[in-house]
Amino acid sequence: MTTLVIGARGHIGAAVVKDLLAAGEQVRASSRAPERAGLPSTVEVVHGDLSDPATFPALVTRVQKVFLYASADHAPSFTAACSAAGVQHVVLLSSNSVLFPDPTSNPVTVEHLRAEQALQDSGVDWTFVRPGYLATNSLRWARTIRQERAVRTAFPDGATPLVHERDVAAVAARALLDDSLRGQAPLVLGGASLTEREQVATISQALGTPIAFEVVDVQTYRTELLTQIPAFYADALIQTRGQVPQIPEPVRTDSVPAVLGRPALTYAQWTRDHVADFR
Repeated sequence: MTTLVIGARGHIGAAVVKDLLAAGEQVRASSRAPERAGLPSTVEVVHGDLSDPATFPALVTRVQKVFLYASADHAPSFTAACSAAGVQHVVLLSSNSVLFPDPTSNPVTVEHLRAEQALQDSGVDWTFVRPGYLATNSLRWARTIRQERAVRTAFPDGATPLVHERDVAAVAARALLDDSLRGQAPLVLGGASLTEREQVATISQALGTPIAFEVVDVQTYRTELLTQIPAFYADALIQTRGQVPQIPEPVRTDSVPAVLGRPALTYAQWTRDHVADFR
């Protein structure tokens, strides 16, 4: 049985590939530049581009399952190609933001909603993996930590639970490897909520070197944020004083313990896994 992994060079996609290979699955990975994919030799790497529907039929030929990143503009075309090729199950990387009280106020959340709807309309079995705030967002500090051993923020006490991408990938791989999560939308919400000050201290501990933590004014903070993330997200972080919004408590149940049989990986584990990014 062959499983197609879209975005196999990304943090989550690469971890999905690793988990599937460990389980003995045959993996096909798509890349705009297959010759530069750098994936294990046991992975079949093919040309594919989610912005080019002409590549879709070849991508999904002789594929039974798919791990898919949300790409709303061409989601109907991609899911139609999956249906025509006889794909049995698509696991979509979505977001827990689709459960916010006003999800349509966020343009990226709208993309996730449209991709989810396209899958529901396709007739192909689906699973929506909905992570919270990914710990990889901390990589926005990597440049100043590497160059200056410093982090600047206007909101040192903004606290957020952070999700290790390995947890997201492990839940997605479990959905691909068995049928227990078909038609479900597991949430991956991370461990304890940490302030930005605590996050930087955790990175410092992993590095084994001090990191200066400087509190700056909001305009300085915004200017630096704009070198890392789009203005929409920078302004949203400022509006919430550095604290990422959470979904309503009644639906806030992390799937990791039930699906994987262990607690969510900690931010400390994430920093150890990514220590090279900050050196």
